[in-house]
Amino acid sequence: MIFSIRTINDVLIRIPQKFNPRLLKFSCGEYFLENEHESMIPCSKLKEDHSFEMLIGEFKKFSTVVVLNQKNEPVGVLTCQQMLYFLYCLYQQLTAFYQTVLLTTDASVTVVDRDERVLSWTKGAEKIFSVKHEDIIGMPITTFFNRNNLEILQSLKKGKNLIAHYHQPRSDLFVLINSNPVYFNDQIIGAVVSETDITHQVILNEKLFNMSNEVHRLEKEVARYKSSPDPFHAVKGKSIAITKTIQLAKKLCSVKSSVLILGESGVGKEVFAKAIHEASSGSRTPFLSINCGAIPASLFESELFGYERGAFSGADQKGKKGKIEMAKGGTLFLDEIGEMPLEMQVKLLRVLQEKKYYRVGGEKEVNIDFRVIAATNRNLQDLMAQGKFREDLYYRLNVVTLNIPPLRGRHEDIIELTNSFIDEFSLAYERPIYEFSPEVLHEMLQYHWPGNIRELRNVSERLVVFATDGLIKKEYLPSLKSSTPSKTKELLSDALPEADDVILPLKEEMERHEKMILKKALNLVNGNKAECAKLLGITRATLYNRLKRLCLELPPSL
Repeated sequence: MIFSIRTINDVLIRIPQKFNPRLLKFSCGEYFLENEHESMIPCSKLKEDHSFEMLIGEFKKFSTVVVLNQKNEPVGVLTCQQMLYFLYCLYQQLTAFYQTVLLTTDASVTVVDRDERVLSWTKGAEKIFSVKHEDIIGMPITTFFNRNNLEILQSLKKGKNLIAHYHQPRSDLFVLINSNPVYFNDQIIGAVVSETDITHQVILNEKLFNMSNEVHRLEKEVARYKSSPDPFHAVKGKSIAITKTIQLAKKLCSVKSSVLILGESGVGKEVFAKAIHEASSGSRTPFLSINCGAIPASLFESELFGYERGAFSGADQKGKKGKIEMAKGGTLFLDEIGEMPLEMQVKLLRVLQEKKYYRVGGEKEVNIDFRVIAATNRNLQDLMAQGKFREDLYYRLNVVTLNIPPLRGRHEDIIELTNSFIDEFSLAYERPIYEFSPEVLHEMLQYHWPGNIRELRNVSERLVVFATDGLIKKEYLPSLKSSTPSKTKELLSDALPEADDVILPLKEEMERHEKMILKKALNLVNGNKAECAKLLGITRATLYNRLKRLCLELPPSL
């Protein structure tokens, strides 16, 4: 920038040098400048690559500074008078840039000094707050606004930083606020706040919420009179992403081929599995679900295949049917298939290929006909490369892949999903909801939902639980943050190196810093994947995907 001065050479470029070298005298290692009165003025000497700060420091002791090149030859002379005019011009240019920025922005921008007097007030501020520029400039801001409603004073008095903070300064006005203190020599000398009017968006969101609520109520009424409701009715949302996923899932219902459902934790993989099952076989056939990550390896075989009486110590004397046998004619849903032990993968593959198996301790083959739908939030190809998942089983299961989009990829569905959950818990707890604060809705729409629909459902239940008067308020929301600011700040400060002179392309720089953060986080939790993901505010699936993308090896304990 034109007012960015780093070295003395930057000053010399901007100040024409007209000094007469014959007037510059050198004696006993020091320079002297002869003035018009033929008296000798002692000079300081600095190199042209010395910093601008050093130059200003020298002017505290000398009225003239001789600038030397790398060969210690004089290339210029700077005087106090020249520097005063130079700095005055820089100030005027900086002011021109500052005023042009304020004139260019449409946002409301307010600047106050340490005495709460208004220094800047843009056209956007005039439009939002109906206060003229000429009336407020130079006046205390508290003359026009209630002190308790001024977020800028929080920055001025307490050094508080606000980013995209939702605020309602009037009953008919909603704004997003960014606010920061102005520091000089480690002291707060003022504060700056910008407000973006989102009243229109809030009103539209509120109307959309109410309309979605009414549509949901009408859909329930219509469903009561339908003889065969759509099995995919349980999948809420009208976004392009979820609509395409439903359309693909419906194509799978006319056949009984295996399906592999992929998606992050909490996106609703089992909901899709049940919908596919009901649309294929109807609700009269069994749907059995197994969470492969929740069954100990030692019990997996008996859970899946069942056992004959006396098959092992502690076994039921009558024997027990396995989940496969119970799913006969229907669907077996294998959730978290990536967690299945290797030895069980071999046996499952044989059942899928031959459609028959033996119970534990049994000698008679059991013939079976069932459909398998598997789901995982892990990268099975990575697990195959690590030798933790059989390639032949992967291809047997992966006849058709169904990818469920995360909630952050379908934000437009949040209102409908929230309505559905609020309605569900309102009926369950016999607690009618009369009002839903726009501020709450805004916070939910801004949040990235790392826990996806499961997290949204839990938050909705919490809101209903606390809304004893039928009013859902912002204070009922949990802290919708990925991680605590202090922990994130500590993690970043430890992980990121000091800036140096080498700058890589932006993508490489981002990946380099991301690697350092992941390594640091893994070290902090001794390689525990669940704790690492929790510390970083991401899911385990996201952690695995990022480790793979950045070519980072997982610690042995992972």
